[in-house]
Amino acid sequence: MSRVLLATTALLLAALSSVATVRPSRAEYPDRPIKLIVVFPAGGSSDSMARIVQNFVETRLGQTIIIENRAGAGGVVGLEVLKKSAPDGYTIAMAGAGALVTDIDSRQASYDPRRDFTPITGIGSSPFLLTAAKSLDGKTLKDVIAIGKKRGASLIAHGGNGTLMQLTAEMFNQKAGTYFDLVPYRGMAPVLTDVMGGHVPLGILDPPSAKAAIDAGQINALAITSKARFSILPNVPTMTEAGLPGFEATGWFGIMAPRGLPPDIANKLNAAFVAALKDPAIAEKIRALGSEPMPMTTAEFRSYIDSEIEKWSAVSKAAATPPK
Repeated sequence: MSRVLLATTALLLAALSSVATVRPSRAEYPDRPIKLIVVFPAGGSSDSMARIVQNFVETRLGQTIIIENRAGAGGVVGLEVLKKSAPDGYTIAMAGAGALVTDIDSRQASYDPRRDFTPITGIGSSPFLLTAAKSLDGKTLKDVIAIGKKRGASLIAHGGNGTLMQLTAEMFNQKAGTYFDLVPYRGMAPVLTDVMGGHVPLGILDPPSAKAAIDAGQINALAITSKARFSILPNVPTMTEAGLPGFEATGWFGIMAPRGLPPDIANKLNAAFVAALKDPAIAEKIRALGSEPMPMTTAEFRSYIDSEIEKWSAVSKAAATPPK
């Protein structure tokens, strides 16, 4: 019996060993196409950036990138889709600062930007401009600040409530000690139209929207909100240079994945996108859109998002407090 039992056990072990050797291992990522959700409509700056890096990332990963535009609520709709996606690296998103770092509660978002996503890397950032109608008496930032010290004296138009354009205007009031009324528009295009027409005295715009009008002398660019002068508008001073030290505000886009993405997949995606952003031809195309490439490690991007949430939350809270 002992010999029979030993022989039977040996046969079972051999069979199990055979099964183990033929069991397929997990396929190396990625082994099928990757969906990239762009949270804004086709044709916008974020969509353009996604398509600029698309081919390079496809080549680097060896898989097709399928771009799917899921616009709505300033990017919230697309991020809610991302939140519900499997954390396997086959659904990622190109998201904007507005939907990640502004007042999420006011938009009834179902996600927590810190808890529900895995940051991959930044893609591109763009500052804002404080622009003025040609008819405005103030021709410099200091002139405009003097105007804004009087309550109800003037106003600033911006691209919509809950956007970084609004918060940039709010921060301007807070740092400059001004009392400009803030008027929301539906995007930057109508702001530009009304500043050009002299229907509003001041407007918050971005470089791509404003550059042609600035170059043509149709509006005045008082200052740009970047830390250093911006490449496509080198003659426009920064807020610090123009008389408001320490003022910095930028809009940005980055790649996000669902919470729980395995670190090895996050690192592989990061390496592909960062390599694309460091390619000179791709970087030049992004700059042509009015943005600066912002390659980061996953840890750097997470830290950056945290700092942006803290910054803009403070501005929102201060804006909710009536001025004395």
